[in-house]
Amino acid sequence: MKLAGKILAALGAVVVLGGGAVYGVWHNELSSLMSFKELRPANEEHDDGAVYELTMKGGYYLDEFVAQGGVSNDSELISFVVNNITKGVIPVKIKNPEIGCSSFTAKSAGGDALFARNYDMKRTHTAIVKTNPGGDRHASVSSVDLGLIGMKVDEPVDSLMKKITCLAAVYAPLDGINDAGVSCGVYMTYQGGEKTVATNQESDKPDLTSTTFLRMVLDYADDLDEAIEIAQSYDMHDSANTSYHYMVADASGRSAILEWTNGTDATDNDGSARVLNVIYNDDDAHIGEDEGASDFQWVTNFVLQPDYYDNEEDMKGLDRYQSLGKDLIACEGVVEDDAAAMDLLATVGRRSWNNDDSNGITVHSAIYNLTQKTVTWVPNENYDDPAAWFTYTLD
Repeated sequence: MKLAGKILAALGAVVVLGGGAVYGVWHNELSSLMSFKELRPANEEHDDGAVYELTMKGGYYLDEFVAQGGVSNDSELISFVVNNITKGVIPVKIKNPEIGCSSFTAKSAGGDALFARNYDMKRTHTAIVKTNPGGDRHASVSSVDLGLIGMKVDEPVDSLMKKITCLAAVYAPLDGINDAGVSCGVYMTYQGGEKTVATNQESDKPDLTSTTFLRMVLDYADDLDEAIEIAQSYDMHDSANTSYHYMVADASGRSAILEWTNGTDATDNDGSARVLNVIYNDDDAHIGEDEGASDFQWVTNFVLQPDYYDNEEDMKGLDRYQSLGKDLIACEGVVEDDAAAMDLLATVGRRSWNNDDSNGITVHSAIYNLTQKTVTWVPNENYDDPAAWFTYTLD
């Protein structure tokens, strides 16, 4: 039987059996599937992919994910997603491209803690994923590049098979916020010298990959300390032979940048030997004079550990880092409101920036207000189009 036939047969069984055992297995996935909708169509003239929204129902098996000790690579994550979320019917591909991004923390004039993020890549479809698993886990809103789970940007996400595949998006967040006011993001670091080497710790701890770490933070972390505790409790396995660092912040205004390193860029080519380094916003004078004098943080795509690089040419995104730092220092880390924070992100939007890599598009820009638990989200640098501004509130 062809794949489409298997899908129709499975869904047909649900309809026929109604409230029976089959529906009992599929009802959360069906409810999630019915929530999938397009918010904004693609626009090839502006290199815009489409924007979709997905509300995941139920717990999407994250407790089972934790119970099995997580996953140590993309293949294991794919197997978990296929066996649980798509019930073995839909094959899923999960990949991590080379991405260049910018992020910062700040405060609004009213004192709200803010977490801002640009996601830079090539043209792609995106999804805003909402969750509310209940119990001792947090509701969240996160951003997902649907290209990471196999959605082609030159095709709309309009078939039943594609929409079911997109249920895997819940395990591929790139940034987000939960209802405790904890926010996080992932950023590529190009570690390992001439050839990028992924972090691949191998101890007796359970395992996480790049995006599943963010999923764990969004679901389980009440504050910054708990997010860091998650990082300390797992072996990190960066995806797709690339390397990453992470920024996490909470509603108190505290933040940290999490990096896994071993030696300098010239010697940091053993991913299994890397250890976690936590750079707190109030304890980062060793990073630089400006960083030590400020309570806010900013990050792009190079490791911040002192003396890691021999020369500035190897520090990807240094120009964007310097630009953001200059602007944040000038305003002492205080912007008028969420819209003003978006304006600051726009200054390092990639369509108008002198790109130092192949990622010429800012796919989305998000302001996470950690005090108000709100999201302001703009796709594809459409900052001047009011219809392109999407807002969400977490209770």
